[in-house]
Amino acid sequence: MPSAAPRVSPSAKASAAPAGAKGGASVAQKALQKIGLRRDIDLALHLPLRYEDETRIIPLASARDGQVAQIEATVVASEVQLRPRRQLVVQVEDGSGSCELRFFSFYPSHQKTMAVGARLRIRGEVKGGFWGRQMLHPAFRVAGGELPAALTPVYPTTAGLPQPYLRRAVVSALARVDLSDTLPPGTEPPWARFHGQNGLHRAFSLREALIFLHHPTPDVALSTLEDHSHPAWQRLKAEELLAQQLSQYQSRRERDRLRAPVLHPQPVKGGAWPLHEQLLAVLPFSLTAAQRRVGEEIAADLARQVPMHRLLQGDVGSGKTVVSALAACLAMDAGWQCALMAPTEILAEQHFAKMIGWLEPLLAARGRKVAWLVGGQKKKDRTAMLEMVASGEAALVVGTHAVIQEQVQFKNLALAIIDEQHRFGVAQRLALRQKLAAHGMEPHMLMMSATPIPRTLAMSYYADLDVSVIDELPPGRTPIVTKLIADSRKDEVIERIGAQVEAGRQVYWVCPLIEESEALDLSNATATHADLSEALPGVMVGLLHSRMPTAEKKAVMALFTSGQMGVLVSTTVIEVGVDVPNASLMVIEHAERFGLSQLHQLRGRVGRGAAASACVLLYATNDSGRVGETAKERLRAMAETNDGFEIARRDLEIRGPGEFLGARQSGDALLRFADLATDTHLLEWARELAPQMLDRYPDLAAKHVARWLGGKSDYLKA
Repeated sequence: MPSAAPRVSPSAKASAAPAGAKGGASVAQKALQKIGLRRDIDLALHLPLRYEDETRIIPLASARDGQVAQIEATVVASEVQLRPRRQLVVQVEDGSGSCELRFFSFYPSHQKTMAVGARLRIRGEVKGGFWGRQMLHPAFRVAGGELPAALTPVYPTTAGLPQPYLRRAVVSALARVDLSDTLPPGTEPPWARFHGQNGLHRAFSLREALIFLHHPTPDVALSTLEDHSHPAWQRLKAEELLAQQLSQYQSRRERDRLRAPVLHPQPVKGGAWPLHEQLLAVLPFSLTAAQRRVGEEIAADLARQVPMHRLLQGDVGSGKTVVSALAACLAMDAGWQCALMAPTEILAEQHFAKMIGWLEPLLAARGRKVAWLVGGQKKKDRTAMLEMVASGEAALVVGTHAVIQEQVQFKNLALAIIDEQHRFGVAQRLALRQKLAAHGMEPHMLMMSATPIPRTLAMSYYADLDVSVIDELPPGRTPIVTKLIADSRKDEVIERIGAQVEAGRQVYWVCPLIEESEALDLSNATATHADLSEALPGVMVGLLHSRMPTAEKKAVMALFTSGQMGVLVSTTVIEVGVDVPNASLMVIEHAERFGLSQLHQLRGRVGRGAAASACVLLYATNDSGRVGETAKERLRAMAETNDGFEIARRDLEIRGPGEFLGARQSGDALLRFADLATDTHLLEWARELAPQMLDRYPDLAAKHVARWLGGKSDYLKA
């Protein structure tokens, strides 16, 4: 393997260092910054999208139709034609055959270079046509000079950053950057090995892997570069996963040094039962074995002085809310406060209604209350709530992101519960953790998600969290039948809705969010509402969307919850938390536009009562009556399974990790190279090595994380 920077083509040999160049270079430097290429290591890790083979010249006669070929030929004719449109047409011959070059945009300098008699090196796609062989807009330059020894990289780029400049910048960075090995001595690599020059099997070093991937030799199997199975790619993916695991374990260890309140229940005057036991006694149902197990895991964490950082996963309807209520009871029993935060007001209100119903009578006997904090409150109500929170009269505070605003001062917050945690940004979660800073401690954190996270994703992105799973649904949940129906049969669906409402049942009709335009969302939902109102005379059809005033949303939800409203047309604001047992039919319009996990969440709004329930996925087809391949895969998965974990696994395969992680990534995929669907063996290796490396080689660990993550590691700590 080469250990020095490879020889580059003559076209890329001009000044290699981007820094300090003048004129156009400053534009290119800004463009480099724009795509995050600030350090030499960033450039070294900026890998090609694809490669062009400029290492050989082939005779025209041996070029196949459709092949991208590089030829050397002499110009035998050159003219500007004006019909059917202005174009430069150049005829070339190389001794084995001839070819016509066509350019629809060109400059006088091009005509000069391609004058009759000029010898050119030309690269483009060869096409056979009625008038003979052709290349449209091929790359060309004057023939001569050495051929490059390696494939030519084509990089991801942006406006103002031409490929030749980027290639020079990468070569220059590779020559300067420190790529010394940060793996501990004697580490056995899990990636494939290759034959070294001495015939022995050995693994790629990081420097060798990067140089090879920037300028692979022509004999490499391109398929191994494209599917990232080549040993050089394996080296990079393993190192990247190791950096991520090191950062996660470091974060966990830092938190283990912090302190949190130890939540042991305090004796109550008169020998009354502890709050959580009182709650269990008044609940109209028994906990499942899974709920009890998870509750015990949380209770054990809360009894320690190390801050709990636990992710509570459970499929739609598995009973996470009651588990969180019992955890809140443990905090309140010990004399501390608890906060429960949800991403939307509708979901927060659902939690508030449940907590009031379960806990307010029990807390009233102790002179304490449940407080409610959201953005749109009247000043008088808000002031009263803030006073209750500051004095400690409010044992439990339920609300939206309003809970973490600066003016909210807790007396002694010990437990923060975040529902649908992936919807909150890093800064918001960190703000909640600061609410106990005056006591020199951090609150315990319980994060809940109804989007089950596949095992490989949890291993990777949540290595710093403890994960509890409620893997059992409460008894009595009705199975939901899922049907795929083309929107050309919408009239049949509306007939079915009429029958359901006549039978005393209720129906959701969900319209898709159109990300580019909130106004389009609104008109789409409004038009659907009008159509259904007309098609279902005598049925109250409601409309719910994100731009409605809070009071109006509450009024609509109250009518639907009470059973007076037969059909609710909504955008995805009802995705989580809405609980109406009498609703037995869910229609999702343009289901092909939704992600799998979101479809599963929406489907979970029905099947909450005793009636047989169904979810209709209405999908739009193209002109030929078909739906896209990816959309078809998603819809098929929904019809085949109700298992949230299986849905999540398939969603990860189809769309990658971004959907599950939300703002934890702050918009950037922290894994650029590794693929959690195929690189589990590398992830297992990194998980095993990371804690050992932190213990025995802390300096190497710090250098490794700095190289790979730079400042991004902070996003893994929230």
